[in-house]
Amino acid sequence: MKKYLLALFCFFIFLSASAQEKQNFQSLDVFELEYAGNPQISPEGNKVVYERTGFDIMKDRSKRSLWIIDTKGTNHHKLTAREANESSPSWSPSGDRLAFVSSTDEGSEIYLYWLETGSIARLTQLENSPSSLSWSPDGNTIAFTLKVNAEAPVIAKMPSKPKDAKWAEAPRITDRLKHEADGSGYLSPGFNHIFTIPAEGGTPRQLTSGNFDHSGSLSWDPAGQKIYFSSNRNADWEYEFRNSEVYAVDLKTLKIEQLTDRKGPDTSPMVSPNGKHVAFLGYEDKVQTYQVQKLQVMDPDGSNKKVISEDLDRSIDNIVWDSKSKGLYFLYNDLGKTKVGHIDLNGNVKDLTDNVGGTSLGRPYASGSFSVSTKGTIAFTYSQPDRPADLAIVGKGNNDLKILTSINEDLLAYRELGKTEEIWYESSVDGRKIQGWAVYPPDYDPVKKYPLLVENHGGPILNYGPHFSAEIQLFAADGYIVFYPNPRGSTSYGEEFGNLLFNNYPGEDYNDVMDGVDELIAMGEADPEQLFVTGGSAGGIMTAWIVGKTNRFKASAVIKPVVNWISKTLVADNYFDYADSRYPGQPWENVEGYWKFSPLSLVENIETPTMVMVGMDDLRTPPSEAKQLYHALKLRKKETVLVEIPEASHGIAARPSNLITKVAHILAWFEKYK
Repeated sequence: MKKYLLALFCFFIFLSASAQEKQNFQSLDVFELEYAGNPQISPEGNKVVYERTGFDIMKDRSKRSLWIIDTKGTNHHKLTAREANESSPSWSPSGDRLAFVSSTDEGSEIYLYWLETGSIARLTQLENSPSSLSWSPDGNTIAFTLKVNAEAPVIAKMPSKPKDAKWAEAPRITDRLKHEADGSGYLSPGFNHIFTIPAEGGTPRQLTSGNFDHSGSLSWDPAGQKIYFSSNRNADWEYEFRNSEVYAVDLKTLKIEQLTDRKGPDTSPMVSPNGKHVAFLGYEDKVQTYQVQKLQVMDPDGSNKKVISEDLDRSIDNIVWDSKSKGLYFLYNDLGKTKVGHIDLNGNVKDLTDNVGGTSLGRPYASGSFSVSTKGTIAFTYSQPDRPADLAIVGKGNNDLKILTSINEDLLAYRELGKTEEIWYESSVDGRKIQGWAVYPPDYDPVKKYPLLVENHGGPILNYGPHFSAEIQLFAADGYIVFYPNPRGSTSYGEEFGNLLFNNYPGEDYNDVMDGVDELIAMGEADPEQLFVTGGSAGGIMTAWIVGKTNRFKASAVIKPVVNWISKTLVADNYFDYADSRYPGQPWENVEGYWKFSPLSLVENIETPTMVMVGMDDLRTPPSEAKQLYHALKLRKKETVLVEIPEASHGIAARPSNLITKVAHILAWFEKYK
C-alpha cells in the first residue's frame, strides 16, 4: 500500500511538474528556432539532404548546414563535420555524390561529397559566389553561374597622393540603371555568366559572354550537348528589365540560340527526360500590377509553343518534370496555402500536398520548396501554424504523408503557443469573400474580450497563410488577438483579385482590412475599444493609410513605410520598377496621381499615437520615408516617436535581435495606450 501511495504521489508530482514546464513563447526563444529548407531527395528516393538553418546568439546571425536523413526517418545526421555555412545541395544523376556550396575564408566555393566514403573535396577557387549548380546527365560535369567582375567607370584622373598621406576614399561612380539592392548595398560592376567544371575538379570554363546577366536555373539536354537558360540579352535590357528569353548554349561551339521572343519574362527552362520538350515559365507582359506566371512547353528548337496551365488562375513556380516526361510537378499558392501539384501536358492538375512552407520565421508569408525522386516521391518543407518548417515526404498518389523531422520539439514542446484559425468574411465594397487568420492568446478564454492587434502584410503582391510566425506568436503571448488578413491585391486568389490594386493602391484594400476588424468584433472576441494596428513595408503603407482614414485605433506602429510615392519612387533601389505598372507614368508626369495614393496626403487627419520604425540601411523604403511621416506628425504636435534600427536593411528581422527589438518596441508602444 505504501508503495502504491508513493507511486501515486510521484505520478502527481510528475503531472504538476509537466504542467509547469510549459511557458508562453518568449523573445529569446527566437534564437533557439530552426527550420528545414531546400530539401533535395536522392534520385532513387531513399535519402534527403536539406539545409538546416538556426541562429547564433553570440554573432546574432543565421547559420546554415546540410543534414541528411533516410526517407524511412532514420539515420538523421549532419552531412559533414565542417563548421561553415553550407547550402545548395545537388545530387549527381547516379546518387553517389553531392555537390554543394560552402563558405570559406576567401568566399563561397563548390564542394563535392562522396556518399560511400564521406570524403569531401573543394572543387573551385572563384572570385565570387557560385549558384544554380546543375549536373550533366553523365555525372562528369557541373554547370553553375558566377558573377564576373568588371571595372567601374572613371571620369577624372586624380593626381598621386604623397607617400603616407591619408586622403579621403575615392568616389564611387556608376552609370548603371540598377546599381544597388536592399540587403546587399552597392552592387559592384559585373555580369553573371554560365560556367562548367569537371566533377573531379579542374579549371572552370566560361560558356557565355557579353554585358548581360545569365542567372537562374540551368537545364541540360539528355545528350549533355546543350544547356538551356534564361537571360535578358536584349539590346535595351536595362530599361526592358521585365523582359527575358529562353536560350540554349551549345557546349562545343558556344553558339547561343534564342528560343522565345515575346515581351515579358520567360524563365526557368526545364528539358524533359526524353528530350522532346522544354518547359518554361512566364507571361505576355501587359504592364500591370499583378500577372499570373504560366507554364508553357515547346520543342527543343523553340517551335510548337503551348500554354498548358491556362485553366489554372494561379502563378506557377519550381517546375520539375516527372520521370516519364508526361507532365511536371510544380509549386503554387492557393487561398493562402502553398501546394505541390502535378500537371500533365493536357493541363490536368492534381494536388499532392497543401502544407508547404514554414521557412519565413518573422511573419507568416508563403514560402517553402520541394524536390522529386525518379520514382515520384516528393520531399518538401512541411508547414504548421505552431512550428517552423520540418521535412516531410509524400508519394505521387497523394498518400502516405510522412513527417521525417521534428527539429523544434526540444523547445516548442515546452511552449504554449497561440492557436491559429482561418476566417472568411464579406467585403462591404463589393461583396467579395476576404480571407484572414486570427491567432489567439495561449490562455484564451472565450468568455473574455481581448485587445485586437491587426498585422498588415507587405508586398502588397504577397500573401499570408497558416504558417508559423515568431512575431505573431510574441504578440499573442502578450495577450492580443492577432488578426492578419489577405485583402484584395494579395496573391493566391487569381490575377483579377491581385490586380485590383492597379492604379488604385492603397484603395479598397483598406475596407477589406476594416471589414475583418468588424467581423472579429461582431464575433464577440475583440474589444472595440482596444484596437491596435501595425505592419511593415506595404503593411506599413496600409497602417499609415488606416490611421489617416479612421481614428478607431488606440495606437499604431508604422514599420518601414512608403508615405510619399513621388520621393520613394526616385530614391529606392527599385526606383525604375514603378512607372505604369503601379501608377500611370513617371512621378513628374503624374504628380497628382502619385500624391493621391501617398499616405502623407492624409497626415492632416491623423490623431492616432503613431510609432514610426525603419532600418537605417533600408534601400527599399528608405529612412527618408519614415522621417517624412514622423516630422509631419511632430510639426502637428501629435504623439509620435521615431525608432531607427542600426545596420538593418528592409528585412529588419533578418537578425534575430532586430526581430526581438521590433516586436518589443511595438508592444511597449501599444501598452502605453491600453
